Amino acid sequence: MNNNLSIILPAKNESASLRKLLPKLISTYADAEIIIVNDGSEDDTLDECSKYNVRVISHPYSKGNGASIKTGARAARGDILVFMDADGQHSPEDIQRLLEEIERGNDMVVGSRDAASHASLPRRIANLLYNRLASYMSGHKICDLTSGFRAVKASVFEQFLYLLPNGFSYPTTITMALFRSGYSIKYVPINCEKRIGDSHIRLIKDGVKFLLIIFRVTSLYSPLKIFAPASFAIFVTGLCYYAYTYSYFGRFTNMSALLILTSVIIFLIGLLSEQITFLIYSQNQKRNN
Repeated sequence: MNNNLSIILPAKNESASLRKLLPKLISTYADAEIIIVNDGSEDDTLDECSKYNVRVISHPYSKGNGASIKTGARAARGDILVFMDADGQHSPEDIQRLLEEIERGNDMVVGSRDAASHASLPRRIANLLYNRLASYMSGHKICDLTSGFRAVKASVFEQFLYLLPNGFSYPTTITMALFRSGYSIKYVPINCEKRIGDSHIRLIKDGVKFLLIIFRVTSLYSPLKIFAPASFAIFVTGLCYYAYTYSYFGRFTNMSALLILTSVIIFLIGLLSEQITFLIYSQNQKRNN
């Protein structure tokens, strides 16, 4: 499989970690295509990569982790793409475990980090909440929504390049999009080492982006997952307000009517959106086939 394998590492100011990672990666996968996407680094990342037989693609300025992933995927020649961080957290030895699950018929395999692999307690809590919310939205159990260590069939990944954001939330988008499209995703437990250097992720800023991505992808593929709960909550609020006003004032108020009608309208909008999404999804499937 190594001859059909492309290993893609987005790198921004990661010279210290690449100094240790690249020799190990090259010795383990000598026949694989290794692509380093230099995302406008200001350190010695480019010089460090030039010491090894790897493909280097440089952005003239920093475009973001997701943009680097897209650049690497477009340039890759392999049938199987492996994405891993360049900060030293991911072990090259774990790649084989991902590839074995691809050989068993899965379309994408994700390295699922344990709780101890997250840098801090706030990140552990945030990742747990993201996993729970995304599992509900997608209808599938998601063990690690934000893991950047994954193997995927190139033919599958290329279908969703247009959806991927340029920031750090590309794992969120591709995971939910593949689940909604009926592709098989497998999670493999891995241990992550402490990253070398400072993290580029900002907990609050990027955390909000992750949430927005979850809702955006859900609205694209399964709008009722958002509209139905909102409609139900407003409908129950209207009924409760009606019960209150009827009990104390003996009448049905305009506010109760407004809340109930609003809930019906929201549900109908969600139902219409679901039908439109289904039609668009069916047309896309026909084109891909």
